[in-house]
Amino acid sequence: MPTPTNTAEFFEELNGGAFASQIGHALSEVAAGVVDHGKAGKVVITLDFSQIGESAQVKIKHKLAFKAPTKRGDRSENTSLDTPMHVNAGGKLSLFPEKHDQLFTREEAPVHPRS
Repeated sequence: MPTPTNTAEFFEELNGGAFASQIGHALSEVAAGVVDHGKAGKVVITLDFSQIGESAQVKIKHKLAFKAPTKRGDRSENTSLDTPMHVNAGGKLSLFPEKHDQLFTREEAPVHPRS
């Protein structure tokens, strides 16, 4: 069974936190326009995944588009960037790979201590 990705951490890691900030801005712009002008608005977040080579990494193309109502129509904006991420055990996404156990024990270490 897949390990769930921490959604808040995931969005904070996209584009170094800038994407999460852009989402917050879009949500506020649209909500304010809806309340101020009594018309519907829209926020769309699109995430496209593609594998990087044959690695356990994916490139995530994150797109944000919104339409905020105005007095005489609407105002729209969109942005799109990419962030590479590691796919760890169970599918958990992170900027960094999970730490793995020590490859060798002290007895198996390829470099022996001087005596």
